[in-house]
Formats: sequence, structure tokens, C-alpha cells
Amino acid sequence: MSAQLAESPPRSTNRFHDLGIRTASAAVLIPLAVAALILGGWAWRLLILAFLAGLLWEWRALSRHVAAPNRKAFAVAGLAYAGLPAIALLWLRFLPHGPADILFLLVVVWATDIGAYAAGRLIGGAKLAPAVSPGKTISGAIGGLAIGILAGVIIARGPSGILPAALLSAVSQAGDLAESALKRRLGVKDSGRTIPGHGGLFDRLDGVLAAAPIAAGLALLAQGGVPLWR
Repeated sequence: MSAQLAESPPRSTNRFHDLGIRTASAAVLIPLAVAALILGGWAWRLLILAFLAGLLWEWRALSRHVAAPNRKAFAVAGLAYAGLPAIALLWLRFLPHGPADILFLLVVVWATDIGAYAAGRLIGGAKLAPAVSPGKTISGAIGGLAIGILAGVIIARGPSGILPAALLSAVSQAGDLAESALKRRLGVKDSGRTIPGHGGLFDRLDGVLAAAPIAAGLALLAQGGVPLWR
């Protein structure tokens, strides 16, 4: 459930060397999220609370890399970083069109992830933000945006999905970059080891964490009575 920007092809002969790990994590997280979304009620609440607890646990571990005088501020930032998206997702689910809004959000973020990964690995090219994340490419960002918009149009069944999908796709990619910048500043490769072989929850959910409050804002503008893309 994250919008990871694609990396440029590694020097390995296999450009898709991590595809198996990505597929395995998606095979677990996506059905779990969709099932809880459909069930709603306590299933959705428990899923969000479980993810929130895992995120805060990872944030606590990351705080060890922060200078002691700054740890309190870092802890507060973590509460906002993980807590606001959790509140947004809980609130969205209980709107009249909440399930559709959340599905729109998740599909756009997932599609952005896939598009960015594929375009970045197949095309490569100029780096997007080498000082923050040397592997991410401009082609990956454009590919992710294009596929994210296409997914939004499909879910919305028309062009009304273009603008909200573009916004959510761009924000999800910005969330990925922000998390990369944080890890670089802290000197860590992954946010944690929650997902065996593929890092932590922040590594998988950074795009959703960034885009969820935006989706809630769009739903609020729509007054909760129509889908957020109307």
C-alpha cells in the first residue's frame, strides 16, 4: 500500500532482482487491506490500529538514531506522521462513499508504485533527486504519475478521476521521497524489519501515509455525499 518511486536499473544483470520480494509483500498487504475495507466496522478499525502500532514501533526504533535533545520533537513528529493518515482512513471508511474513496486512494497509490517501478527499471535515465535517493529516476516519476492517473480514470469511470488521481499520485511520490530523505538523514537503509526481506511498514506505506490526508480533504470538499472525484 505504498507509492515507491522506481529506481534506475542497478548494475546487476537483473533489473528486476527485487520483484519477487515486492510481489510477496503486495500479495499479503493488498488482500488484507481490501478484505478489511469490504468488511468495515471492527475489521477496518483493527487493521488501521495494527498498522498504526507497527508504524509507531518502527518510529521508536528510528529515534535511536536521533540526538538525545531532539528525540522528544522526533516522537511528536512521528505521532503526526502516522496518526493523521490513520485518522483520515478511519474517518473516510464511515462516509457514505467512504469505501469507494479509500479504494480510489489505494488503487491510485498502488498503480503509481507499479508504474514508477516498471518505467524506472525499463527506461532508467536521469535521476529525480540524487541527493535524496540516488536510485529514483525522472522516467519512474512520470511513469508512476501516468499509470496512477489511468487507474483513477478507471475507478471513476471517466475523466473526473484525472485531477484527484494526479494529485494523489504526485503526493504519494512526494511521500516516498520524504521518507527516503529521512532515512538518509538518519543513516539507515530501511525503516525497520517488520516485513521480512523488504524493510519496514514505512517503506511500504509511505505513499499511502502522505496521500490519505489529501484524500480525506477531497472527500470533505465533496461534503461526504459523493465520491471524492466528483
